Amino acid sequence: MANPFQEQLLKAGLVDEKRVKKVRHDEARKRKGKAGQPADTPPDPALKAAEEARRLEAERSRELNRRQKEAAERRALEAQVRQLVDTHRQSREGAELPYHFQHGTTVRRILVTREQRDRLGNGRLGIVTLDDEHYDIVPRDAAEKIRERDASRLVLLNEPAQKTQKDEDDPYAGYEVPDDLMW
Repeated sequence: MANPFQEQLLKAGLVDEKRVKKVRHDEARKRKGKAGQPADTPPDPALKAAEEARRLEAERSRELNRRQKEAAERRALEAQVRQLVDTHRQSREGAELPYHFQHGTTVRRILVTREQRDRLGNGRLGIVTLDDEHYDIVPRDAAEKIRERDASRLVLLNEPAQKTQKDEDDPYAGYEVPDDLMW
């Protein structure tokens, strides 16, 4: 027996006979299942295994893509750090004073000028490294940018000296100790 709603649409001329047959055929196919199989039969184990293999392959592919993306991001950050160092590197030409600093557990030494030593001490310059053997001096703003990208590359960046309030009752207030005192 046909659907009364389909018959009404057919009589009204809103659909043609071809469209009604197609809808009936699709409904019968849904009731039977795929390719003449009854709809209540269990799925084929080989089909299930193939679907599981596709799912696992997609998962491996996503993991591989994630690793490749992370590696590309690391390389991009390394290139940015290298570019920052190359463009902001301070020249140590004529440097004769040794400046000692700690890198890891080792105390290292580089030669700097008097002005660079003062600026390193008060935090206007910082020391960075691209490898663990060669050190470069860069301005504070470049050192901060390098710290944002890769904190392990920043070896030394002193905090700027804060102006302390003078105590009015201090008996030694008039006697300032020079901070560049050499022993």
